Amino acid sequence: MSIYKSIGLDLGSKTCGVAVSDGLGMYAHPLVTLRFDGNLEDLKDMIQPILKEHNVNTIALGYPKMMNNDIGERALISEEFKALLETWFNIKVVLIDERLTSVLSERQLIAQDVSRKKRKKVVDQAAAVQILQSLLDRQRFF
Repeated sequence: MSIYKSIGLDLGSKTCGVAVSDGLGMYAHPLVTLRFDGNLEDLKDMIQPILKEHNVNTIALGYPKMMNNDIGERALISEEFKALLETWFNIKVVLIDERLTSVLSERQLIAQDVSRKKRKKVVDQAAAVQILQSLLDRQRFF
């Protein structure tokens, strides 16, 4: 019996935070921050080995809607990236409302006394953890 996992992606303009679920699908853990030049196509070769190594069957992709629920430029880019991921990997991709995840992640890291330099390196992963945990909680309780 194969154990499938999920990953969470926090897509930025130059970085993409990645988190992975545990084998039971209960908890999200930070994995890596991918750096790219802004071209979404560049992420394909970086994400593919992660999907294979972790036996991923679902991606939770952050969907940065505006506070008034409007769809802005970053949300449209996430919609485009969702379509690319589905095409490239033939995988289920779920958009997860990520409003304030980066702010909350930053605050949690500050509360844990993580240095500013270290926070900059891991804040995208922390946001990806929150995105993925939202999906895992939803699947567990609904």
